[in-house]
Amino acid sequence: MTAAFNAVDEEGRTSSVLLSLQHSFEMLVKAALVHNNVSVFDKSLGRSIGFEKCLQLARQEPGVKITDAEAGTLRAIDALRDDEQHWFNYVSEPILFIHARAGITLFDDLLNRVFGERLADSLPVRVLPISTEPPMGLDILIDQEFTQIRDLLQPGRRARNEARARIRTLLAIEGHASEESLVSEKDVDRVEKGISEGKSRGAVFPTLEQISTEFSGEGPTLTVRFDKKGPPVKFAGDDTDAAAIRQIDLQKTFHWSATDLAKKLGLSLPKSIALRQHLGIDADQKCYYIFEMGSQKHPRLSDTALQRMRDSLKRIDMDGVWEAHKPVGRGKEPRHCFVEGCAQAQR
Repeated sequence: MTAAFNAVDEEGRTSSVLLSLQHSFEMLVKAALVHNNVSVFDKSLGRSIGFEKCLQLARQEPGVKITDAEAGTLRAIDALRDDEQHWFNYVSEPILFIHARAGITLFDDLLNRVFGERLADSLPVRVLPISTEPPMGLDILIDQEFTQIRDLLQPGRRARNEARARIRTLLAIEGHASEESLVSEKDVDRVEKGISEGKSRGAVFPTLEQISTEFSGEGPTLTVRFDKKGPPVKFAGDDTDAAAIRQIDLQKTFHWSATDLAKKLGLSLPKSIALRQHLGIDADQKCYYIFEMGSQKHPRLSDTALQRMRDSLKRIDMDGVWEAHKPVGRGKEPRHCFVEGCAQAQR
């Protein structure tokens, strides 16, 4: 990646940088999982798991502890790589540089966290990605890109393809703050329509408003970290501007079956259900969703549900929860729960 970034030839440079950066992280995360005795092979497919599954496991594994902000950086890099490799997009030099440096910073953080090593132990500082211009915060870069897109979409410019290519890049960057990072044509269409109608940056890219950038050091030792500065994305109401609503794949968000979730938590299915009732998991739209296929209903749960339940097990009296919420016989009155924080008791 470093050789590609600092190369003289521009032909294929952006693709090489993003492809190498994403692949490096996939190999590092898989190595970190294996180091913590987590399998990276899918027995049903007979092959290793993909990048998205690696990211899910790494966020759940205590020995790796990828944070939400770090997961966002990896999602954004993966989405930028996917669009660069398979679609027509445009990644400006400042955006490429800031993500390359953020990638270097995160790679070093993970390498040290899991293996106790530093990137500088194997790679001289002089070969790291450098820029002749001072780095700019992501909010400034996004504002510049938005202005450029708006100008390209002006009547008579005949630059719609370039505008859509830049829109794709900004949508990919939303991966820093959104679980859904892969870009669809519908997303590009609704952003293009919103900008053409004169809507503001915040109206068409609301998720980008949540991302902040932190710099430290300078030159070859520059470190870049992304973080979320705003509230989490919420479900849109009826009055939400259509230009701001992004298509999301609910099957990716709600991917846990009740049985798999219980197994992951080390609980029996009945005890897992009791804990869900105690915490009000099934009433939380960020945790629980029912997929309807004809007459069949398939309830599924999200990583948010897993995290809430896992955190509660560290402090909760699970025996008390089970006694209060275990199934009762037919015709018997439901039990009262006296364990602190019961969602049913708060109704």
